[in-house]
Amino acid sequence: MEKDDLARRIREAAYLEGDFVLRSGRRSKYYLDKYLFAARPDILAELARRFAERLGDAELIAGAELGAVSLAAATSLAAGTPFVIVRKAAKGYGTDKQIEGPDVAGRRVMLVEDIGTTAGAALEAARVLEDAGATVTQIVFAVDRREGAGENVEAAGYAFDAMLTRDDIERAG
Repeated sequence: MEKDDLARRIREAAYLEGDFVLRSGRRSKYYLDKYLFAARPDILAELARRFAERLGDAELIAGAELGAVSLAAATSLAAGTPFVIVRKAAKGYGTDKQIEGPDVAGRRVMLVEDIGTTAGAALEAARVLEDAGATVTQIVFAVDRREGAGENVEAAGYAFDAMLTRDDIERAG
């Protein structure tokens, strides 16, 4: 699938106009509903293929709960590489883990994310991974809103990448 086609499909599936409050607390006149595009097999498979192409020397794929879990799982299947889920907090029962899946200590991990605005959730997940002994090789977004995510990721010392930008989504309309 060509990049323009992917952008068009994401826009058709998940682009909403209105008055929205984002996770960052910012207000926006548009919203990309990640659950609407991640629930589409054609889009999810293409995103997974593109994430897998960027894996490099990472040994694990990570996705933060809840939004990036489907992306991490699909990328795991596309790349044949195990994945982990980074919880917002340990669940307080059972194994009480904040990272679910294989042990990340001493391993190189690519963190996948859905929509980047300020990258707050991605950076929190990266810190959890590093606190557990992982090396985060890069943080890769499906879509960058171009509102500081790239700059914040790089300022925190991580490599940043995005498959699509807000401009790609807007041009697809």
